[in-house]
Amino acid sequence: MLEKFKAYVQDKELFTPNDKVILAVSGGIDSVVMCHLFHQANFPFAIAHCNFGLRGEESDEDELFVKKLAKKYKAPFYSDHFEAAAFAEKEKISIQMAARTLRYEWFNRLAESEGYAYIATAHHLNDSVETLLLNITRGTGIAGLHGIQPKVNRLIRPLLFADKEEIHAYVVENQLAWREDSSNQSIKYQRNLIRHEVIPLLKKINPSLESTMEQTIERLTAVEHIFQAEVERVRQQVIRKQGDVEYLDFTFLQQETEPLIKLYELIKETHFSYTQAQDIWQVLEAEPGRRFESPTHTLVKDRTELIITPKQVQQFISATITENQDFFSNESLELRFQEVSAKNFSIPTDANIACLDKQLIQFPLKLRQWKQGDWFCPLGMNKKKKLSDFLIDVKIPLNLKSKIWVLTSNGSIVWIIGQRIDNRFKITEKTEHILQITARIS
Repeated sequence: MLEKFKAYVQDKELFTPNDKVILAVSGGIDSVVMCHLFHQANFPFAIAHCNFGLRGEESDEDELFVKKLAKKYKAPFYSDHFEAAAFAEKEKISIQMAARTLRYEWFNRLAESEGYAYIATAHHLNDSVETLLLNITRGTGIAGLHGIQPKVNRLIRPLLFADKEEIHAYVVENQLAWREDSSNQSIKYQRNLIRHEVIPLLKKINPSLESTMEQTIERLTAVEHIFQAEVERVRQQVIRKQGDVEYLDFTFLQQETEPLIKLYELIKETHFSYTQAQDIWQVLEAEPGRRFESPTHTLVKDRTELIITPKQVQQFISATITENQDFFSNESLELRFQEVSAKNFSIPTDANIACLDKQLIQFPLKLRQWKQGDWFCPLGMNKKKKLSDFLIDVKIPLNLKSKIWVLTSNGSIVWIIGQRIDNRFKITEKTEHILQITARIS
């Protein structure tokens, strides 16, 4: 399998031996095999793991397993926590769609900030077949008929040459350990229903279903390349960019053949659906101001253009703050960190300044938005209080609750930013060094 892997990488021109690649590793069997193949092939790689916290302790154990895997291979390790449930609720999308959106948003930012050329996921041939069947069931355009592609921009799938049986055989041969995601067996998820019930029935008709579908996907991909060349021609004519905002000239598009299909192709990368494209097309002659939302972008109809603006998806991704870091900022707030002596120190009364006993703090700190189930011990109290109840007590308006951030140390909340510190981390007469944090909230 190692030789097939190296041949596939070369044949599909996925990357060169000198390219830095981030491997997206869940800890499951597929991503563990991908790590081992990269290691055996002596390709340079780092490991990135997403913790969505959807399975409680099981999710944390997955993260620890992957961290140990990175240590075993002497590979750089990156991990982060994500508020997928909160994002899904806000955008009225499924947990799976929310997790996917946040995952790839983080991967791309990580690649940019750390200088990696590619991001590799461990999708294999069976995944591609499942995706094709799922897309056909839901309804799809030509892009949905090619299954999973081996390379799209910086995203690569170096295991698409292998089916599930080959992957299992490789694990047995090399005695590899992996983590089993208990949710993979639940048929309440559509993909699992396709995997466990639909495909076995289709294989009764065609036992070589995967190889047959692979050939079909190759032909459909060739057709799509012709189609996408036409879409790219239109893209160059109708879209202009200013920073991260796109302006789409729909008056030009209205003169094109099959303009609705082309509109969808132009906006689908910003996660607008085909149904939304139909709705947008219907209002092109209406007054300016009509507004449409995708999970990641806002689209507004102007006089002659559609204006597409990104949302602040990053707010649902936690940030890590190291011990030597003295400044952090995102779209919503700035934090400044300073260590001061407790001798003759006077605690400020400003709610945007937190003063904590530094000896009680464990780094790295995590910054994230609050979520249901959070609790802390408000300053002056020695018992737990639900954060949701605290926000009611201090009369935080409903529309501002989504802007509440928390800072945590080893999983425990140390500060509700701009509101209250946790009593367990307060300054006492025994305190020698103080961590002073100043927030500026926008």
